[in-house]
Amino acid sequence: MVLYPASTPHSNPQRAVCVSAARQDDPCFVDDLVAALHDATGKDGELLAGSPASFGICSESDSSSRPVLSELSVGIQRNDRRGVEVLDPAAVLVSDEDDQESIMVTFDLPQSQLLKMKPVLVLAFKSPPTDGELGVTFSSQSLQPNTQSACISARTLYILLTGKSSEGNVEQKWNISVQAKSPSTNVLIGGKSGSDIRLTPLLLFSAETGTDTRLVWRTSLSFLCELRRFLDAGLPQQSAEPPLLRLDSLQALPPLALDLSTSESLLAEIINSSAPTIFSFSSWSSSFPVRPGQLALSPALLGELGQRLEANERQIRELIRQGMVPQRASEKLERLRRLSAFQKQDSSAEGESQYCAFLLLKALQTVTRAYNMQRKLRAARADPSTRGPICGLGSLTVSLEKLVLGPQSADLNNCRGSCAIPLINGNNHAVLLTYHTEQGDVNERGPCCVPLAYDPLEVIDWNDEGSFLTSKPDMVAKECGCR
Repeated sequence: MVLYPASTPHSNPQRAVCVSAARQDDPCFVDDLVAALHDATGKDGELLAGSPASFGICSESDSSSRPVLSELSVGIQRNDRRGVEVLDPAAVLVSDEDDQESIMVTFDLPQSQLLKMKPVLVLAFKSPPTDGELGVTFSSQSLQPNTQSACISARTLYILLTGKSSEGNVEQKWNISVQAKSPSTNVLIGGKSGSDIRLTPLLLFSAETGTDTRLVWRTSLSFLCELRRFLDAGLPQQSAEPPLLRLDSLQALPPLALDLSTSESLLAEIINSSAPTIFSFSSWSSSFPVRPGQLALSPALLGELGQRLEANERQIRELIRQGMVPQRASEKLERLRRLSAFQKQDSSAEGESQYCAFLLLKALQTVTRAYNMQRKLRAARADPSTRGPICGLGSLTVSLEKLVLGPQSADLNNCRGSCAIPLINGNNHAVLLTYHTEQGDVNERGPCCVPLAYDPLEVIDWNDEGSFLTSKPDMVAKECGCR
């Protein structure tokens, strides 16, 4: 990551431009971009309502990026997200312009035959500005047309700029001047004091044939990235940012490998488990994961896996029909089914297909469990027989560290409420404590509302050696009582 402070009169000295190489800490960075391009148009090839804002396209009909976005989207849909080549500019430099109202960004492009084709420069936001819409102009002899505009808002994820094709297979530089349309705002020098806007550049090419420099699309990685997008779309949204939880701070049982050697009894236990599942990368590099996961299930267990997948899919589709889960989750579920290539009655399903179907089941179970818990909590609050906050389950959500693929948060539940007579799930000792406190014995504590039973939190983790399941025991409260 390269960080260069700006020093124009309109900028705060703490503000900065931050343009980094393709984010190696996010395994789904490029796949998310291709998915966003795929979803930009409808079946008729027309841009969907929210697509222009997502790609920084201004409302003017003559925007050069509008037809480029349409062509990329339709091409990716036609080829099922294949046929896209990616180059990562090797270095990025930022310097001030003499007019003090713009900055110059210099891209060192790698040597590649792909540069003979017409490239599209993508600038991806790590976190877009949130204070209104900001207009920006990009000017360069390397762009076609030489001057292009973008309108950046809180909905903007990417900016598309069309470049000129290279005349020779040589290394070259693109010098692009970036200037805010408003003279009082230099958007790429930050939105607020002490903040910076982080951009990641990529070069895209719509191509049929690849070269050694292309980013290879791995079915297994695409499945995992689609799984994350499904979880983001399907799980209940949090209204506030919960406290951060580091997974490695929790006690855990020894990790168990998920591969061809995994025992049948263990797989059966996991398939039948109702515990929520977290999908996590403990490490990440550009060459990882290099091997797709595989499982070897017996025909009987394959049949059970298929039945449970079918049952959980029905629940998800009912939630979508009721409007509790957004419709876009249905589209992602369909793609996950295609990527897994798993059929319920297919006893000859290959190891990678079984592995993807297993992951999909755990994701569906996690989503349906979250909504079933929501229903249970709402029903308890709406019960007319309830007089005041009696002991029962409540929500306790934590946010998970950034290497988690999904879900990004987990509801671990907690027990809340009073333990007045009649006691909820109280034992004889709780009755004794209640008797003493009601008699005015101030030296004894009254019974407390506490968890009586727990589910584990299951973590499926990928590292350089493969995929593993780790169980964090006694994590999710599932029953309360007075003790």
